[in-house]
Amino acid sequence: MSESLHTVTTLPAERRPGCPFDPPAELIEAREHGPISRYTHPGGKPGWMITGYDLVRSVLADSRFSARKDLLNVVDFELPPAPPGEFLLMDEPQHGRYRKPLVGKFTARRMRLLTERVEQITAECLDAMEQAGPTADLVTAFAKPIPTIIICELLGVPYEDRDSFQEQIDTFMGGETNDEDLIAAYTATQEYLAQLVAAKRAKPTDDVLSELTDSDLTDEELKGISLILLAAGFDTTANMLSLGTFALLRNPEQLAALRADPTLVDQAVEELLRYLTVAKSFMRTALEDVEVGGQLIEAGTTVVLSYNTANRDPERYPDPHALDLGREAGGHLAFGHGIHLCLGAQLARVEMRVAFTALFSRFPTLRLAVPAEEVALRPEAADIYGVKSLPVTWDV
Repeated sequence: MSESLHTVTTLPAERRPGCPFDPPAELIEAREHGPISRYTHPGGKPGWMITGYDLVRSVLADSRFSARKDLLNVVDFELPPAPPGEFLLMDEPQHGRYRKPLVGKFTARRMRLLTERVEQITAECLDAMEQAGPTADLVTAFAKPIPTIIICELLGVPYEDRDSFQEQIDTFMGGETNDEDLIAAYTATQEYLAQLVAAKRAKPTDDVLSELTDSDLTDEELKGISLILLAAGFDTTANMLSLGTFALLRNPEQLAALRADPTLVDQAVEELLRYLTVAKSFMRTALEDVEVGGQLIEAGTTVVLSYNTANRDPERYPDPHALDLGREAGGHLAFGHGIHLCLGAQLARVEMRVAFTALFSRFPTLRLAVPAEEVALRPEAADIYGVKSLPVTWDV
C-alpha cells in the first residue's frame, strides 16, 4: 500500500500510557505514513483524515470545504442545521452575520486592556489556594475559575450563576455523559441563556451581550452566540491552564527556564498551545470534487482535520514531540485557521500569560501531589482534551 493510501481504521479511544501530552499513537503513525489517510466514519461513511500541517491549513482556508453541521456526511441519517447563532458550524454568509458584530469586541487591544482584571482575578484565586493549602486541585482552585469569571463578566452572566453554568458545560463537553444527561445539560444551558438574553433586552448592562441586543440579531440568535462564547471561553482556556501546568511540572528543565526568564512567557504560551492542542480535531465537508495531497476528495465527503498531529508535524516543527519553550512556535493551528479562526484567541493568550506567570511566581516549589500516572485525564471522546483534576502541593 502506498504512503498516500494509509488507512486509519478507527478514531483512537485513548492515549499511550505515560504519554498524556502526545496525540494517540495511531494518529502519529498515520502522519508518519503521509499527511492524508483513508478513514471510515463511525457511522460507516467513507471519509479522509488529514494529519499533516500544510494540508490541514490549506483545507481550513479553502471555501470549497464547508463547516456546516447539516452537510457532515458521517452517519446514515441527515443531521439538522446548526441552531441560530452557533456560527462555528456555519459557512458564509450566515457565519459572517454572527461573527462580524463580535470581532471588534475581542481585538488584541481590547483584550490587553483586560490584563489588569485578569491579574486581579488570578491573584484572588491564588490567595484562596494558598490559604486553603498546602495541597489543592489546580483545576477547581485555579484553572476553571479564572476563565469562567472573565467570560461571565464579558457576557454579563451574574457572578452567582457561574458554578451551575460551569457544571452544565462540563457535562456536555466532557465526553463522559450518556445522551440523556448530555441533552438535559445542553437544554438547561439553552433555557438559562434565553432568560439572560431577555433580561439584557429589558435592562442592558455594560457587557458584550447587552451591546449585541442593540442590533438586528434575534433572541434565538443571541442565545446561540452566547452558548458558543461561553463554552469556548470556559472550556478551552481552563484545560490549557491545567494541562499546561501538568506539562511544565513534567518538564522541569523547561519550567526552570521560564522561572529564570519570565519574559519567555509569550513564547511559552505559544509552545504550550502547539504542544498540547486541546481542541484536537474538526471536520469539513467537500462542496465539490477537490484534490488534496494528491488524493481526490469527492463532493459530499467529510474529512477529519487532526489539529494535534498537524501541530506535531516534523516538516513544520523540528523535534515536534519535545516541549521547547525556546521554540518559535508561531503559525500553530491550536486556534484553527481561516474564517473560523478562534475569536477568543487573544483573550486566551492574555489569560495564560498572566496565570502561568503568577502561579509559578507565587508557588516556586509547586509540584504534583500524586504520581503523574494517577492524574485523571479527560477521555479522547471529550470535545476538548485536558485533565479532570490535578492535585498539587508546595512547601509552606
